[in-house]
Amino acid sequence: MAMEHGKQGRVIIPAFTQIKEYGNILCYVWVAVVLVGITSCQTSQSVPFSKQDVRAAQRVIGLDFPKGRIDTMYQYLGRNREGYDSMRLYSLDYRVSPAMYFDPHPDGFIIPSRQDATDWGFPDAGVLPDSPEALAFSPVSMLAVWIRSGQLRSETLTKLYLERIRRYDSSLHAVVTLLEERALAQARRADAELAAGLYRGPLHGIPYTIKDLFALPGTPTTWGAAPYKNQYLDHTAAVIARLDTAGAVLLAKVSSGELARGDVWFGGMTRNPWDIRQGASGSSAGSASSVSAGLCAFAIGTETLGSITAPSARCGVTGLRPTYGRVSRDGAMTLAWSMDKVGPIARNAQDCALVLEAIRGEDSKDRSVREAPFNFNTRRDITALRVGYLKSAFETDSTSAGANNQRALQVFRELGLSLEEISLPSHFPFNAFDIILRAEAGAFFDVLVRSGAVDELAEQQASSRANSLRQARFIPAAEYLQANRHRKLLIEEMHGLMQQYDVLLVPPGGSQQSLITNLTGHPALALPTGLDKHQKPSALILIGNLYDEAALLELGYAFQRETDFEALHPPLFFGKTN
Repeated sequence: MAMEHGKQGRVIIPAFTQIKEYGNILCYVWVAVVLVGITSCQTSQSVPFSKQDVRAAQRVIGLDFPKGRIDTMYQYLGRNREGYDSMRLYSLDYRVSPAMYFDPHPDGFIIPSRQDATDWGFPDAGVLPDSPEALAFSPVSMLAVWIRSGQLRSETLTKLYLERIRRYDSSLHAVVTLLEERALAQARRADAELAAGLYRGPLHGIPYTIKDLFALPGTPTTWGAAPYKNQYLDHTAAVIARLDTAGAVLLAKVSSGELARGDVWFGGMTRNPWDIRQGASGSSAGSASSVSAGLCAFAIGTETLGSITAPSARCGVTGLRPTYGRVSRDGAMTLAWSMDKVGPIARNAQDCALVLEAIRGEDSKDRSVREAPFNFNTRRDITALRVGYLKSAFETDSTSAGANNQRALQVFRELGLSLEEISLPSHFPFNAFDIILRAEAGAFFDVLVRSGAVDELAEQQASSRANSLRQARFIPAAEYLQANRHRKLLIEEMHGLMQQYDVLLVPPGGSQQSLITNLTGHPALALPTGLDKHQKPSALILIGNLYDEAALLELGYAFQRETDFEALHPPLFFGKTN
């Protein structure tokens, strides 16, 4: 059964509806759902459980209480379930987070407060390219210079990207909702403001796409999943509002793997522009694919466990996962309250810096966000950076991608850096940490599972989001909290390592780096390092200290000035067929 939606965009839970509001007191009644295909998941009142059920259930969580103990627990367990049932009489707006907030800060950590002068390293104006194709693949920094100088109109650039979306998206399956009318209106406004002497900054008039997890009134917010295809939310996500203020032009909402997993959504599989037989990786699949194929100047993605860095690496673009709590998630779908982050995907590190500057900062509607300076400076002496690298992981990668990354390490050395061998924390129950994400996702998608609408998701195999959400109901609260206690120790150990370094270099795979740093909240940058023997992109990952994205981006900027890997574009979308 599909999820229902109210006239004002509010999601209406299948078995419940809000009927009155008195000030801050919300009154609800339980309404029987009289629809074809009523929920496939019975309410607990209709499914009694026995003491034998309790004996069997305890085996799932590795316990073995004797019969007498189960006898004493039985009535208590019944009262617990009555409590669960009572909660289900009240609907929860998707923006409501638990009254528990994850703190990634190690003991004694002080958020940096000194804001230094920034230097964005804008290029000279140069000459506008004759080729529309070359213009489409130009970095934000260059487009910004041309727009501000009057050589390029935002409307012209926006129409170029809209034409490319219409031309190429049938091969990529990246675009969920094209926002042509809104985009052209924004572009014309940007041009008019500039003509009147109002310049909003480097993103003024720059077209972008956004992962379809973010709310925007009047447009579907599908979360990549069939049960939400017709979901309309009546507010503007914080990151869209900030980009509106910066003067950026929103072209389209692009695909997320369903419920932020993988690259498959209800519209199919989003493709890697370098090989359209292959998925773009996930879950910010549409964001990475649209940047890589020249359908926009930059994109916004989200990451919980690799969803910015993985598709950026596969599609040959530069992706920044900021520190946990850098960018507001208000108006975005939740996968895991304590792990979700919002960040940019762009052509190069400099562009990621420009976008981060526009979207970062405190927001009263997302209490996880902290204010901290962003001291990006392209003139800083990078040889002063302390850089470690995961030597064992680089050396055991015998693929052509691994060879590219070994050469990339040599580039860093030629830049004057001394690379020190490091090891990541290893003596932790890594197999248990995944329950943190799964338990939080299970809570957010509680109604989807209990209503049976989870059966409408496109993927239903063992590794699917649907299956993950179902089994999340069997994670005990005690084990979730135990995992977070171990997470606290991981935070402390990772902080101890990072106190010795400004940046760590690691391969995308072959280690626990993505799991570790997504749990600890550290920022990461996916950086292209060339093409492998199959002519597909390779990449490495840079990891930084909390709130020090500047060091990652400055080092990435220096690397990209010495190489041209970020300027490589997929032939099907650049050069050969135009």
